[in-house]
Amino acid sequence: MGQQEKVATSLAGTVSEEISASLTAVDAELARRYPGDPGTRQPVHTVYVPGDVFEPGTLRSWGDQALAALDEHAPDAASFAAVLGIPEELAGPVHDRVRAKLEREPVEDLRIDFEDGYGPRPDAEEDEAAARAARLVSEAYANGTAAPYMGIRMKCMEAGVRDRGIRTTDVFLTGLMEAGGLPEGLVLTLPKVTYPEQVTAFVQLLEAFEKAHGLDAGRIGFEIQIETSQSILAADGTAAVARMIDAAQGRATGLHYGTFDYSACVGVSAAYQASDHPAADHAKAVMQVAAAGTGVRVSDGSTNVLPVGPTAQVHEAWRLHYGLTRRALARAYYQGWDMHPGHLPTRYAAVYAFYREGLEPAAARLAAYVAKAGGDVMDEPATAKALSGYLLRGIDCGGLDTAEVARLTGLTRADLDAFASPRRGDLTVTAP
Repeated sequence: MGQQEKVATSLAGTVSEEISASLTAVDAELARRYPGDPGTRQPVHTVYVPGDVFEPGTLRSWGDQALAALDEHAPDAASFAAVLGIPEELAGPVHDRVRAKLEREPVEDLRIDFEDGYGPRPDAEEDEAAARAARLVSEAYANGTAAPYMGIRMKCMEAGVRDRGIRTTDVFLTGLMEAGGLPEGLVLTLPKVTYPEQVTAFVQLLEAFEKAHGLDAGRIGFEIQIETSQSILAADGTAAVARMIDAAQGRATGLHYGTFDYSACVGVSAAYQASDHPAADHAKAVMQVAAAGTGVRVSDGSTNVLPVGPTAQVHEAWRLHYGLTRRALARAYYQGWDMHPGHLPTRYAAVYAFYREGLEPAAARLAAYVAKAGGDVMDEPATAKALSGYLLRGIDCGGLDTAEVARLTGLTRADLDAFASPRRGDLTVTAP
């Protein structure tokens, strides 16, 4: 061991105690504002369907239409991979998983739309549609046909539609309560938020509903849709989106980028409105930084180029959607919006290719980190967190299997959870 070093200090023990006491409020504020990722599943996409169009068989219909599009325009693994540029070694695994997903769970997150996709209607008609949506969502959860996440997008908190949005929210939530209660997968989306005070108002609405039904405070969360420039940069030059997260008082679960409303707001002409426009990149980067560490997830927007028509036209739309989805994944936007059943094959193909091509390198790096084996990359705890999060997202969406991840890393699901969210517990690694 060698000579034992003499340890000496100069400060009294009270110095450390005084410093800790001075930072008590900061410690509490950090824990409140930045609790970290909730460790729950994040859907890879959100599908929205107008309130008057949603039917009991809508989810299955989207899956069947997506499968039919594959059969017609890319009937086998090789042809599908050729259209999208998927490497040959991934063609079969990706194609098989896409088809299995479309058969088993074609939609991960559904929003029944009472905003732009629904438009202005007579009050009695929207009341009826909102009550019907509540009944159908309740029935879907009861009979096992629901998507993992379901809910509505109501009209916004702007003066012209505020009362209607409040009433639709009330009708929908009341219908769910009367049908047996709020489902665990319930998600609400508040659109066109411009000022944090609009978020505060929505919180007030949800608090009143919870109190009226004896629900736990904070039971109902919601997503904030970012569709205006003012939601990114406030008039005083501050990042308004960060203030919106704070105004939600812990209820915000996501920030969703609205591609076309936001693009139009900053003056982008229609031909160039897309999720990869520099204006979109700036908005999402601000959203990402504002949400980091808060437990609020960021979602990309959508493309309005639909994969319909002759095969060549469908292939072109597929390549566009696949490329935009892969681009978003590389930028850590793990969720997006899909507008048509034909987008489902390329959504899942992009997601599965992303996780399967990175499986072995990520697993090897994480296993080496755990074993302190080194290698040609020196990883830190933050990288282990990112590697674990990557593998967990791959498992949750069906791109990876728990068994193959365990075989390659020597880690259980609980181990991965601990690395991905170290605040949630001790990093005690066990054998799979």
